[in-house]
Amino acid sequence: MRTPALVPRLRPFTSTIFAEMTALATRTGAVNLGQGFPDTDGPAEMLATAQRAIADGINQYPPGPGRPELRQAIAEHRRRYGTEYDPDTQVLVTVGATEAIAASLLALVEPGDEVVLIEPYYDSYAASVALAGATRTVVSLVEDGDRFALDVDALRAAVTPRTKALLLNSPHNPSGTVFTRQEMEEVARICQEHDLIAITDEVYEHLIFDGREHVTLSALPGMADRTLAISSSGKTFNSTGWKIGWVCGPAELVGAVRAAKQFLTFVGGAPFQPAVAYALRNEMAWVDQLRDDLQRKRDRLSAGLSDAGFGVRQAAGTYFVCADVRPLGFADGAELCRQLPERIGVAGVPVQVFTDHPDQWQHLVRFAFCKRDDVIDEAIARLRKLG
Repeated sequence: MRTPALVPRLRPFTSTIFAEMTALATRTGAVNLGQGFPDTDGPAEMLATAQRAIADGINQYPPGPGRPELRQAIAEHRRRYGTEYDPDTQVLVTVGATEAIAASLLALVEPGDEVVLIEPYYDSYAASVALAGATRTVVSLVEDGDRFALDVDALRAAVTPRTKALLLNSPHNPSGTVFTRQEMEEVARICQEHDLIAITDEVYEHLIFDGREHVTLSALPGMADRTLAISSSGKTFNSTGWKIGWVCGPAELVGAVRAAKQFLTFVGGAPFQPAVAYALRNEMAWVDQLRDDLQRKRDRLSAGLSDAGFGVRQAAGTYFVCADVRPLGFADGAELCRQLPERIGVAGVPVQVFTDHPDQWQHLVRFAFCKRDDVIDEAIARLRKLG
């Protein structure tokens, strides 16, 4: 039997490490700091709104672009960045940000086109580029002290006449870095000089620490007409299982994304859409508290990792902190992650699985701090046994 053509195209981008770590954590009873989702729910009234929507019969297909009240709430929400979107033509509701990214690439790039990714990158990016038949070009972040910085010169050098799009994630998973305004302005300059489409993954837009700002590329001069800004409710409102995402941008680009999206999932999450609309309009104070709580959890886990002997990198946002395993005498984060569940009962994820150049990143392990304090404390106690 012939192997379907799509399988070898995707195989290089489908890491088994998550399944492997989850299975090990389950079998050994390990504290799982590898999984990037919270263990508490979102705002109570948001949950109640979803329950009422189900009870009121909002259980059938919603409109293709998303329910009107959610599209309007998304447009209102994006005004905080100084951007204006027509909810009828410039906002599209998707099944999470992952679908928004995949549909954007399927709609806008073709075989022979190149897409620039910043590594380490969220694992769906490379797969989505492959599904579109395009070629990815990778630019590595650079370690600048305890921060991961954007190498603007390398980014500029990576652009060729075949480059069609740049996919940018800030706040950044898995590194936890947040790109500065100066870095984003340089990205905007490169996009305009080379007529690139920018696709921005902003799902952690509200989970930024220490008073830093979220700079959305779409709000910078000259970028509104060439940027698709993507976000979701999952990280903002602790509702990752609802899979309610969105993409905002110029009508022509959003229309193309909608054309691709309708043949992927068609629509989704009907009763959750009114609840997310409610939350965007009424629960941002809850989100501020979530951010402050996560900053405290970041500090808690970072201090514990440092005490255990890891070299801890700065986490300016997201759910994640990266730790250097070399001070503990290890050279390979993947090998350590395979040992951790049985050795001390903790699970993490090696950063090298998110890259095209694993040798450059094999000293780092990603740990998630979006967990209850008692879970973090237990993980820290176990990690101290490594020393």
